[in-house]
Amino acid sequence: MKNTNDSRYQALLELLRGYGRVCLAFSGGVDSTFLAYAAKEALGAGNVLAVTARSASYPARELDEARAFCADHGIPHEVIDSEELDIDGFAHNPPNRCYLCKRELFTKLRAVADAAGIGILCEGSNADDPGDYRPGMQAVRELGVKSPLREAGLTKDMIREISKSLGLPTWDKQAFACLSSRFVYGEDITLERLAMIDKAEQFLLDEGFRFVRVRIHGNDHPIARIEVRPADIERLAAMSGRVNDYLKQLGFAYVALDLGGYQTGSMNATL
Repeated sequence: MKNTNDSRYQALLELLRGYGRVCLAFSGGVDSTFLAYAAKEALGAGNVLAVTARSASYPARELDEARAFCADHGIPHEVIDSEELDIDGFAHNPPNRCYLCKRELFTKLRAVADAAGIGILCEGSNADDPGDYRPGMQAVRELGVKSPLREAGLTKDMIREISKSLGLPTWDKQAFACLSSRFVYGEDITLERLAMIDKAEQFLLDEGFRFVRVRIHGNDHPIARIEVRPADIERLAAMSGRVNDYLKQLGFAYVALDLGGYQTGSMNATL
């Protein structure tokens, strides 16, 4: 571990020790898994409560991995239901969609923390996140949720490198974002289309593509825009017929490959 990363990690542990007990928003992604591990190391598993919100926009594979990680590390884990499509206005996918979601989510997580007698609620955004369009951070500020990774100055690359040195299975996992992020702002989010995206991405993951996004464009005749890493574009093109057939079976009218490659937050480019 590099000295800079080591000092950042030690700063994170010191920060967490000052909290005493914590309740964590836990998706099972790179950042929240790293935070959960650090919290356990700093405070002991008995002083950490990881909470995962289950919804149609949260893939079942992610919930399975979140449960497995907490079980393997002895971290108390609760699963709650927080269905974003029930939030007024969310399904129309406004630009502040993430704010509506995070406000609902952290309100529910605060209630879980209060019931457990835990005063500190944490989430896993990192020091890189303020550079993107993230309206959900407004809810974090409004509800007094702590962001220890950002406070400790830990970037995504640092978190991946430290996670690798700690032996965490998520060190090279693709960045997690809920399936609602695959929709064009202003186009309706539905249960049917969330399921289409989930199955399409699972198909590609099962084929060995580790970094994948399937974006959906159009309400009447939906187009699937597939993003993979530039190094994987040739391999995906070689199996284009099979990919095209499967995604059309799911309900996509057209299937396209994005030559720009995989990138997080690509739907924000039009804002």
